[in-house]
Amino acid sequence: MNELFKRLKAFPLVTLELLGASLFANILALASSLFVIQVLNRYVAHGVDASLITLVCGVLIAIIFEFSFRQIRLTLADALAKPFDRSYAASSYDVLTCARGDALAQLTPGQKREAAAAADAVQQAYSAPSMAAYLDLPFAAVFLLALLLLSPPLALIAFIFTIIVIILGLVNFKAMKGPTQSMQGHLAQRQGLLDSALSDPDTVRAFTAESFLRKRWAAVLDSLETARTTMAKRQGSQQNTIIAVQALLSTATIAVGGMLVVAGDLDVGLLIGANILAARTLAPIIRITQSVGIIAKATTSIQVVENFARLPREPRDGSALGLYKGALEFKDLGFAYAGQPTPLFESLNLKLQPGSLCVVTGANSMGKTSLARLIVGLMKPTRGQVLVDGVDLAQVAPEWWRRQIIYLPQEPGFFNGTVRDNILAYNPTMDEAGLNKVIREAGLERYFAQSQHGFDTQLIAGGRDLSLGIRRRLALARALASEGQLVILDEPTEGLDAEGTQQISKVMNTLNQRGCTIIALSHDRNIIQGAPLILDLNVKPVPKILTPKPKKPAPKNPQATVTYTGTKSNG
Repeated sequence: MNELFKRLKAFPLVTLELLGASLFANILALASSLFVIQVLNRYVAHGVDASLITLVCGVLIAIIFEFSFRQIRLTLADALAKPFDRSYAASSYDVLTCARGDALAQLTPGQKREAAAAADAVQQAYSAPSMAAYLDLPFAAVFLLALLLLSPPLALIAFIFTIIVIILGLVNFKAMKGPTQSMQGHLAQRQGLLDSALSDPDTVRAFTAESFLRKRWAAVLDSLETARTTMAKRQGSQQNTIIAVQALLSTATIAVGGMLVVAGDLDVGLLIGANILAARTLAPIIRITQSVGIIAKATTSIQVVENFARLPREPRDGSALGLYKGALEFKDLGFAYAGQPTPLFESLNLKLQPGSLCVVTGANSMGKTSLARLIVGLMKPTRGQVLVDGVDLAQVAPEWWRRQIIYLPQEPGFFNGTVRDNILAYNPTMDEAGLNKVIREAGLERYFAQSQHGFDTQLIAGGRDLSLGIRRRLALARALASEGQLVILDEPTEGLDAEGTQQISKVMNTLNQRGCTIIALSHDRNIIQGAPLILDLNVKPVPKILTPKPKKPAPKNPQATVTYTGTKSNG
């Protein structure tokens, strides 16, 4: 219940109003018990109708006021819950969008979804009605005090049973934490299998993965069923125990009360009223114990959110250089993935002047994409620095830096939204003319002319419903929206037909003539051939830098100043 106290402590004035409303509501709730006592002792004994009318009017007024105070309490509890509910939901999504890419990559899709959905479990456990139920708990003492005034022996019985129910609730809460955590883990695994089946059904069928996935699915369902059965048994046992405790409380109250009536220490009206008060004493505690499963799930979910929030995030502040000229330098740069025995590369020293053209080549898994992500700032180097116009990239504001880059990733992805949304997210100030320009430069003018919705075409599932060639051209259009001075093209011709390849060449020539610094990461011979500077990542651990002699007139600004600690060769 630490979460409840945290919420109450955050808004002391609202908490005081909540407690006040709860106090008045619970005091007014005594009216029904007093009404029963008075009817039995006064009206039944004397038969005066005026007394009954007075008692009925009084209890109706009390019920109306009790209802009003409970409604006020719900409104206050809702106002108290909203900031925290929004904070949890925003926190999870904030991590998803702002955490470092290498940190997020360590989590499975199911774990990410679990963290995103955890806020719903917290919201359910600490909703306005739940908060109201929790606040009724200390006011069980109001009914116990009233019962003490009527009959101390019966109050002692109610107190004993209250302690029993509290102990049972605490035991059940601790017992439910393990199965709840287990079930949430299995739910994450189930979500991962669902993602596999839904995101790429062709892969599942083409590579006959149906049997494998079905076996995994059956195993997860078995684990989920075991966890659910365990939880259901515990909840059912708890519920049955509570019912038994209520019956035992009523039996003990009536039995002892009956003895007191026979002894002349209590009358029948007080006995029935005392039985009602004993039940009302236990009611708020029983409501809490019946919510143990929800509270346990919320406790686990809070831990998930808090652990998720500890993921390292990209800095939101940093330097903005004003005008980026296009200089880029790798200084003793090295990178290795966590747990890998050898680095992808190390001791890389290379300085590119504005307007340089460099081709980074290498076989698959040699580190081309990793180097591109290091330049964009999506990952941090294991050692060394990436300098932009002489400033350490680690000191530069990430958002500003990425708007200086024309970046075409190897695996383009898009968020759910229109084509227009995806492009304008990169350059919010772009007008319709600029949008048409980048679409035309990417060679998509004819495609959108034939499209029913044009730029308002919806992209779903990361654009996977589009062909690879169209997806890559669309990613190129988005990249060109930045109008940056540094161009990073990761396997730019992959998945493109001859026309698309020519379009890439045209774009590269245009950007080179504009004075942009271009880094093309590719093993395409047409791109490598004639490049004034080649960085070969096939050579390990220190990449080789090649400066071939041009066989034809070099493009504008082809020179690169090279500082290299490894082997340099010509030809």
